[in-house]
Amino acid sequence: QHGVKRTREPLAAKRQRESAKLSAYLTLTDDILSRACLLFLKKNNDWSREALSLTTQLLSSHPTITNPEFYTVWNYRRNILTNGIFPGSSPEEINELLNDDLAITTTALKVNPKVYWIWNHRRWCLEHISENPDPADTQAWRRSTWERELFIVERMLDTDSRNFMAWDYRRYVLASMPIHRPEKAELAYTTKKIEANFSNFSAWHQRTKVLGSLWASGEVDRSSSLQKEFELVQNAMFTLPEDQSAWLYHRWLIGSGDDKATLEREIDVIQTLLDEQPDSKWCMESLVTYKLLLLKNHLPTDSQERIDVTNQCLKLLRELEEADPMRRQRYRDIGAQLEA
Repeated sequence: QHGVKRTREPLAAKRQRESAKLSAYLTLTDDILSRACLLFLKKNNDWSREALSLTTQLLSSHPTITNPEFYTVWNYRRNILTNGIFPGSSPEEINELLNDDLAITTTALKVNPKVYWIWNHRRWCLEHISENPDPADTQAWRRSTWERELFIVERMLDTDSRNFMAWDYRRYVLASMPIHRPEKAELAYTTKKIEANFSNFSAWHQRTKVLGSLWASGEVDRSSSLQKEFELVQNAMFTLPEDQSAWLYHRWLIGSGDDKATLEREIDVIQTLLDEQPDSKWCMESLVTYKLLLLKNHLPTDSQERIDVTNQCLKLLRELEEADPMRRQRYRDIGAQLEA
């Protein structure tokens, strides 16, 4: 409040609390690393349950000194399990331990959803779970395990649909499921995510994987589906012209530009958007990219059309130098190659 003299006690108390946290953190890490023979040149590693409990404190459970990005401790934890605890455990006990670790990583990911080491440890757990001791139930058990993983990662993507680590892990889960999800269902999933947020680059990227596979297998006809894809991406481009996600997907659809009619149609569409958004870097850069494909693949040498398109590219490149000065030299280099 104005006019009230502030005392130094709150700041001093805060510093004391921070100092206590740091001291506790350093004490714990020194203890763990010494057990892992990373300090004090100890000769024998400590693979005990006590050491495992200490790693749990540091990685996930301690309310004030948790550090889930300490990948050395994640590695040590795996060594404790592999070398110290698993050898004397039954398959059922191993699975129980790994399920505990999966629960630990689930809790950790809610607070730190973009830490590589948590996702990596979760993969390691799944890859070390023993098969169900009952052979008659093994398939059902594996299916329920991986379906649970898919459910968990999709709930995380409901919270943050652009978490690229969760998308990458989800691809791993889909590839590992004993009964694979139909690719058309996966295509529908990407559609839902894209329509909810056009700037979801990970969803666009996943769509390239799924569509490429569907086209290759013949399950979806490429030529008939392309028009729908162009309509989807054009909607995104006109809605968020400044976001790169849709533009990169559009370039994937164009590919090497072998289809002249498609190139010319999409150039007209982008020119329309540029007329509305005259400062759009992505419009100008895409027009240059596609006009260069026209020059490379379709326009005869020394034709008037080739001269016109070259001049259009040079004009756009000069405008890009002003709109995107960070890449000015790149645009100049492209222009120099055109004029050579």
